[in-house]
Amino acid sequence: MRTGFAQLPLHGGKAPAWLFSRMVRLSREIVRHLVEESGPDEVLRRLSDPYWFQAFGCVLGFDWHSSGVTTTVCGAVKEGLRGREADLGLFAAGGKGAASRRTPHEVTAACERLALAPAPLVHASRTSAKVDSAAVQDDYQLYHHSFFFTDGGWCVVQQGMNDRSRTARRYHWLSDRVASFVREPHAAVCCDQRGGAILNLVAEDSEPTRLAAAELAREPPERTLQALAQPPTLIMPDRHSVSAEDIDPRYLRRILLKTYERAPGDFETLLGMPGVGAKTLRALALASELIYGARASTRDPARFSFAHGGKDGHPYPVARATYDRTIEILGRALDRSKLDRSEKIAALKRLAVVQAVSPGAVCDGAHALAPQEPRPGDSV
Repeated sequence: MRTGFAQLPLHGGKAPAWLFSRMVRLSREIVRHLVEESGPDEVLRRLSDPYWFQAFGCVLGFDWHSSGVTTTVCGAVKEGLRGREADLGLFAAGGKGAASRRTPHEVTAACERLALAPAPLVHASRTSAKVDSAAVQDDYQLYHHSFFFTDGGWCVVQQGMNDRSRTARRYHWLSDRVASFVREPHAAVCCDQRGGAILNLVAEDSEPTRLAAAELAREPPERTLQALAQPPTLIMPDRHSVSAEDIDPRYLRRILLKTYERAPGDFETLLGMPGVGAKTLRALALASELIYGARASTRDPARFSFAHGGKDGHPYPVARATYDRTIEILGRALDRSKLDRSEKIAALKRLAVVQAVSPGAVCDGAHALAPQEPRPGDSV
């Protein structure tokens, strides 16, 4: 299921090398602790939670609210797992831009080492991306897709960009309880801004449209093209706009010939066909309303930065000594052989209690004070 959204402002720049190298090391230690305590599937559950993911990025020292937290955190986790995937039982694929297109290859390569069937995982990766880029047309263009998986599940963290509003929208998915990719796949929507004209083909209300679109895809192209060739019937204010490009008969005819020849059995199969993108689905949705009266839904499915500071100095510049000390403490807590597992976890819980009683950062609205450096004799 899709577990949530996050809405973020677009910010330029990237994490400097000195910070990213620390993000890799700290994310590795945090993931190791999660796996040690609760297993690799718990890491998937955490990454699929938009709130936890945002807090994770803040602890790693990135900007607390910028769009770059998505690509940078996913990149740091992927790099932190490199060479340790088999030991942790956790694998990462994909990334930003060209790296996202290598996801199927990376998943297949990992599955060969694990003796797992890659097809279901590749299907999950491709279909979740297709849903958020074509089946839900919320004016955000996907440019980042990260896929994390174990031998028992998977999660997706992907992000789209809206140049006009200068915002990015992050989409989270988790394999738990997946019933359908194309029928209300999301469990929550978390964002401050909603889009304008939305075409939501995975909403419950769009079930008639999904059925009609799949049926039209199996019909000869002329039926759909004839319906779309009547501009007066395509005046649909306050919903999804129509332009000549959307109903270009030459482009649409080529795609409809492909769907007619392959005769997709349902909407999910139609969605996964090469060449079937946002424009084709929009045209089929419009034709479905004109021919069958099946109207598609237009419903939009859509504090931890004081730990180490932020890249751009908010709420204060990254405290490098404190950051390195955190990595050292987390690594030592797992690696010291004289501590058994229960003592390791108890040590971390005592640290959490100490921090709760005497927090390192004080916030009064828009102002914050940096945490204190460790004093001689401090221990965990």
